[in-house]
Amino acid sequence: MSPPVELLAFAGVMVLGQFSPGPDMLLLTRNSLKRGGRVGVVMALGIATGLAVHATIAVAGLALALERLPALRETMRWLAAGYLLWLAYRIAVAHFVVWYSGGSREERAEISTGNPYLQGLACNLLNPKAAIFLAAASAPFLRGAHPAWWPFAIWGILVGQAAVLWSAWAWLLQWAPLRNRYARLEQWIDLAFAAALAGLSIRLMWG
Repeated sequence: MSPPVELLAFAGVMVLGQFSPGPDMLLLTRNSLKRGGRVGVVMALGIATGLAVHATIAVAGLALALERLPALRETMRWLAAGYLLWLAYRIAVAHFVVWYSGGSREERAEISTGNPYLQGLACNLLNPKAAIFLAAASAPFLRGAHPAWWPFAIWGILVGQAAVLWSAWAWLLQWAPLRNRYARLEQWIDLAFAAALAGLSIRLMWG
C-alpha cells in the first residue's frame, strides 16, 4: 500500500472514532446549540488540544506505559467521572434554580456558562481511554518501514482532523430549523444532556 493510500485509510478509520458517541460529542453538541457556532469552534479546539496530548502519547508509544500504571489510570478515571458529574450538575442547576426563582433565560445561560476551550480540553484530556484507543488505532499504521516524517503525518491527521471535523459539526448545528427546535425545547434537551453526562460519569465510576 502506497503512503498516500495508507494515510487515507488511517484518516477513514479515525473519522469513525472521532464521531463515536461520548462526552466530547455531548458537550460540543450542547454548547453549539445553546451558545452558537463560535463557542462550538472554541470548544472543538479545546478537544483537539487534548487529543494532541493523547496523540503524542500514542505516536511515541507511551500508551503501554499508561496501561501499566493502574494508579494513574484510576486517578484519571475518577477525575473524569467527577468532572462529568459536575458539568451535569451545572446544567441541571441552571434550570431548576432559575425556574424556582422565576429568572430569565439569560440568567440561566449565565449560570451554565463556562470557558468552552477549557471545558473541551478537560473533557478530552481526563479520559485515559482516549490515549489507549488512539494507540490501538494508530499502531498498525506505525509498524514496518516508513519515512522519518511518517509519525508526524499520523499525529497531524489525528489532531488536524479533530479540529476540522469538530468545528464543522459545531457550524452544522447552526442550521436554523434545528436551532429553532432547540430553542422551543431547550429546558428538556438540556436536562437530557445533563442526564447523559451523569450516566457517563456513573459508567466511569463503575469502571
